[in-house]
Amino acid sequence: MMLRDRLTLDGVRRTRDGYLVAEARVARSGVQLYTGREVDPDNSHGYRDRPIVRVYRPADEVFERASVATYAHRPITVDHPQTAVGPTNWHDVAVGHTGGDVVRDGDFVRVPLVLMDQRAIAAVASGKRELSMGYEATLVFGDGTAPDGTEYDAIQQDLTMNHLAIVAAARGGPELKIGDQAAMANRSVMVDGLPVEMADRDAMIVERALAALNKRVSDAEAALKGASEIHDREVAKRDAEIADLRARSIDAATLDKRVSERSALIDRARKLVPDIKVEGVSDEDVRKAVVVAKRGADAVAGKSAAYIDAAFDLLGDAPSAADPVRDALAGHRPAIGDAADADRKALEASITSLNSWRKGA
Repeated sequence: MMLRDRLTLDGVRRTRDGYLVAEARVARSGVQLYTGREVDPDNSHGYRDRPIVRVYRPADEVFERASVATYAHRPITVDHPQTAVGPTNWHDVAVGHTGGDVVRDGDFVRVPLVLMDQRAIAAVASGKRELSMGYEATLVFGDGTAPDGTEYDAIQQDLTMNHLAIVAAARGGPELKIGDQAAMANRSVMVDGLPVEMADRDAMIVERALAALNKRVSDAEAALKGASEIHDREVAKRDAEIADLRARSIDAATLDKRVSERSALIDRARKLVPDIKVEGVSDEDVRKAVVVAKRGADAVAGKSAAYIDAAFDLLGDAPSAADPVRDALAGHRPAIGDAADADRKALEASITSLNSWRKGA
């Protein structure tokens, strides 16, 4: 399986002949991160669609004698070729090669390299200087934990280097690049609106850091705007609820007036009909009940609320204990026929007159 690893370089310089030479630190031990499509492209192990697969590379595999020997004299390419580099395509893709002085450097393997193709050197000088190692290895899939406590999904074994590619952006990022300040030109970077001259390698690092910072600021501003809009909607909702409550509430003076009017109505109703029920009964129904009790249901049948209110107002209060007129009329027979009609018409005329007076008052 052909894989691509990330590298670091230092000691970059130009030779008298114009070649570019440097040293690369490669193949560190420990847990490396790959995409599922890199390590399981056919999904034979169910890892293809995973965004991250943790691969453990034991130190005894990295520094195994036969594996270390494969770092020497490897071809260097511009970008990764479609297939592994070999005798059939070396002439078409190689722009340099690694040297034979391969050594261990802490947790890394260090190899020398030289670029001999002018177009490749020009590409590096113009900014294309990150590196990616192409190699083959055996992957043994299975969960486990490395000696440092890091969990992994597979173990890498039998590493065999094939080529070293110069790429625009390697998985390892800007630290995995050719970057000698003496060999490369400086350039200007805008920082807070001001141009700053710096080495091209440092400029790339600063630009990536600024891009990441700007994205974080943009994301934070978007989140703040969303939170502000939610807050504004909640405030508007609360204001509407408060306005509705205020519209439905009454002030103290209005409440006192309504209590007084209700009390006066109940007092008068009980004087006219002592046993009348007023609890839980509206003012309109109290007046209607009194008129019915005093004049019968026919007196209110089909009549408007205004008519009934006027009829209630025309009712006299309950008579006192000594009432000569009442006593004199006690034996009077109720009117019938035309006389009764005349009485009703007289009552209606009085009510109409009273309502007219109310409207004009």
